Amino acid sequence: MILAAIDIGSNAARLLISQVKVTQENVPVFSKLNLFRVPIRLGFDVFEYNRISEEKTNMLIQTLKAFRHLMNAHHVDHVKVCATSAMRDAKNSGLICDIIKKETGLHIEIITGEMEANIIHENHIAENLDRNHSYMYIDVGGGSTEISVFGNGVLAYKKSFNIGTIRLLKDKVDNSEWEQMKNEIKLVRKKHKDMVGIGSGGNINKIFSMSKKKDGKSLNLEILKEYYKELHSISTEERITLFNLREDRADVIVPALQIYINVMRWAGCDEIYVPKIGLADGLIHHMWEEMHLSY
Repeated sequence: MILAAIDIGSNAARLLISQVKVTQENVPVFSKLNLFRVPIRLGFDVFEYNRISEEKTNMLIQTLKAFRHLMNAHHVDHVKVCATSAMRDAKNSGLICDIIKKETGLHIEIITGEMEANIIHENHIAENLDRNHSYMYIDVGGGSTEISVFGNGVLAYKKSFNIGTIRLLKDKVDNSEWEQMKNEIKLVRKKHKDMVGIGSGGNINKIFSMSKKKDGKSLNLEILKEYYKELHSISTEERITLFNLREDRADVIVPALQIYINVMRWAGCDEIYVPKIGLADGLIHHMWEEMHLSY
């Protein structure tokens, strides 16, 4: 079976197409066929003006039409489309969803931050790791950061915070929101010793790639601090040139590092694994489990 997930984020829209095969033991095996990303950057409208402009709306429509053609080419059987922080906050998101439904036939589900954290956890990465540790999923997006803690074989905590890379670039994060995040994470830390991070999002994936670490190895907190210090000290244009970053990555990578470093410090995480998973991957797993339960 071929499944597709579309994640409409605050920085980019992503289409993930995956194949699911079931083994003789009735265990699903997920294989990525293709991942497409378009940097629409809805958050730059929403976090400043509380609505999505006509220009961005047209970009989103054209992107989803292209995604529809790509899904047809891959013979996708089922698709799930979710939107996150920017669409949650936009006053005209309902109207835009109606237009997109009419233009593309795609139904967009605007999910809550808590649901976003839950879907990211659907990747079940922590279940395959050493149970002597607790694991904190840290997913940093343009509009929000989702935190989930997995300990003693169960999901023990999940929370979405309105602290994201584009909000920080636009200076739209109050100190009170940082304080809330810090206090909650420190409370969680008291209940879960020896916490290890699991990072998701395009920025941590890029840092991992830049580090030249082998897949399966972790990044330590000191490496993240070094990258933050180096990248923060140079301009966006210099980041593009010196580190071969796309423009839509070069501006958000520094606030992303700020979030990861703060969360890890407050949680007592000295290292973070980067399994290259995100909301779209979780949506594929979530969709499969929903379909499996319905049979």
